Amino acid sequence: MIGSYDTTVARWGSPDAPITISERGRLFLETEVGVPTPTPVVDRSDVKVPASQLSEAARSALADAVGVDALSEADDERLAHAGGFSYLDLVDRRDGDSALPDAIVRPASSDDVAQLLAACVAHDVAVVPFGGGTSVVGGVRPERGPHSAVIAAAFDRMAELVDVDNVNMTATVGPGMTGPTLERLLGARGLTLGHFPQSWERASIGGYVATRSAGQASSGYGRSDDMVEALRVMTPQGEMVLGRAPGSAAGPDLRQLFIGSEGAFGIITEVTLRVRSQPQERRYEGVMFPSYELGLEAFREIAARRTQPDVMRLSDPQETSSTLAMGTDGAVAAVLDGYLKLRRAANGALAIFGWEGTRTQVGARRDETWRVIRAHKGVALGQRVGSSWEHARFSGPYLRDVLMDEGYLVETLETAIRWRDLPALRESVTNALKESLHDDGPGPFVMSHLSHVYETGGSLYITVVARRDAGNSREQWLAAKAAACDAIVASGATITHHHAVGRDHAPWLKDEIGQTGIDLLHVVKTQLDPDGILNPGVLIGT
Repeated sequence: MIGSYDTTVARWGSPDAPITISERGRLFLETEVGVPTPTPVVDRSDVKVPASQLSEAARSALADAVGVDALSEADDERLAHAGGFSYLDLVDRRDGDSALPDAIVRPASSDDVAQLLAACVAHDVAVVPFGGGTSVVGGVRPERGPHSAVIAAAFDRMAELVDVDNVNMTATVGPGMTGPTLERLLGARGLTLGHFPQSWERASIGGYVATRSAGQASSGYGRSDDMVEALRVMTPQGEMVLGRAPGSAAGPDLRQLFIGSEGAFGIITEVTLRVRSQPQERRYEGVMFPSYELGLEAFREIAARRTQPDVMRLSDPQETSSTLAMGTDGAVAAVLDGYLKLRRAANGALAIFGWEGTRTQVGARRDETWRVIRAHKGVALGQRVGSSWEHARFSGPYLRDVLMDEGYLVETLETAIRWRDLPALRESVTNALKESLHDDGPGPFVMSHLSHVYETGGSLYITVVARRDAGNSREQWLAAKAAACDAIVASGATITHHHAVGRDHAPWLKDEIGQTGIDLLHVVKTQLDPDGILNPGVLIGT
C-alpha cells in the first residue's frame, strides 16, 4: 500500500521513533557546514502528474501479459516509482519535479515476465525493473530513451520463499522478497542470509543481486554476489537458467553477466542463495584508535590474518566527531567524549567490531583481533558503543530526510582500492568535494569510514554535508559528483564498490574496463536485448 507523498515518496519512510537534531548536533552542523535555508517537501496537491504515454494497444497487451488488475496508471503509483533514493532523486521528488513511468506492472511468474517483455518489444515500451527502489545511482530512474513509453516492473507478486534446503544450505526466493521478510522466514528455520545493507528495510533480493550489493557484515558473511548459487533470468530472447553446482569449470560463469547488470541484460525471476546457521552469539564492541593511520594499519593486519570479525568499520576523525555530536545515545556520547578528553586525542578514530557464530568461534576470533588492536594502541569502549551502532545502523536514511528538511545537501559515495593507496584516495576525494562545494560558509563537511575489508584492500564510504543551493541543486551536486568521480578514477580506484553503476556512474565505466570492455557489454546487450527496451541508460549508457 502506498503511504502519503511526504512520508513514502519524498522520504525514506516513517521511522519507529522520531529523528531529531539535538542542540549539540545543531551547533556542530552550523559550525562545520553553516546555517542553511529550510527546504520542505512540496505539497502533494502542487505536484503535476503528466498523462501516461502508453498507447491503447500497448496498454491492452500489457494487461494481457500480467492481468488487468496488475497494471496501474494511477498517479500515486507512478509517483511512488519515480526513481530511487539518490540525493538528486529526492530533490526532484521533494520539489515535485520527477520523471515518471507511464505505468506500473506487477508480474506474478516467470511466464508473466516473458509475456511482459514480448509486449514491450512489440509496442516499443521500455521497462525498468523496480524492486525496493533503493538505488542511489539512478539505477531505477524511469528513462524512456528512444521508446514510445516507459513502465516500471514491480515484483511484490514475486516475493515468495520457493524452497529452503537444510542439507545444501540454500534458499530459493522470488526477486521481490525483501531482506526483513527473508530473515524472518529463515530465522524460523534456524538460518540466516547474513546480508544487511543500510537499505535492508526496503531493498529486495533481486536488487541485491542486480547491483552486487554488499552488507554491513560482508567482511564475514561475504557480499551478495558471493551468496548467489543459481539464477533464473528472463531476457527478450528467452530464459536462462544458470548455476548447477557449488563450483564449475564449464567456461566463463554466465551468472556474472547478470549479477551487477541492473536489469540491462535481463530480468531476474528467481534466485538461489547460500544461507548459514543463525549465530548462537553476537558480540559488537567499540574501539578507539589514537589515529586513523594506526586504525588503518590494524585493519590491514587483521584482514591478513584471515580471522577478521564479521563487521569491521573504521571512522576517520571527522566521522568520529560527527558521531559524537550527532548521536542520540547519550551514554555512548559520554564514553566517546570522555575518551577524547582523557587522551586529548582530537584525531581519534572510532572503530566498530562485530563477531557472530558459536561461542567458541566468537571467542577465538575476538582474541585474535584484540591482539592486533592492542598492538596498535586501540582502547576498548565496551559493548554499549558496539550495540548502539548495531541498533541504529539502519537509521541513516531517516536522518538524511531531516537534514534535507533543514536545507542541507547530504549524499554518499563509495569506492574501493588496495591498502597502499587508500590514504591518498581518501585525501583526493575529500579535497575534490571540498573544493567543488565550498561556499561563503565554513562547509562542506566531508567524512568517511572504511566499510568493507579484504586481504588486499578495503572500501571507502564517504559522506558529504553542505548547504543546498536551492535554486541550483542539480548543477551543484552534479559538479561535485563529477569532481569526486574524477578523483576516484585518477587514484586507480573502482568507480563503485557496492552501489552499482546505474546511470550516474556510467560515464566513468570506460575508465575502469576500457573501450574493449564497453564494446563487449554492448555486444551482450545487443544479443540479449536487441530492441534496447531493458532499463535504457544504465550500466553502459545509451
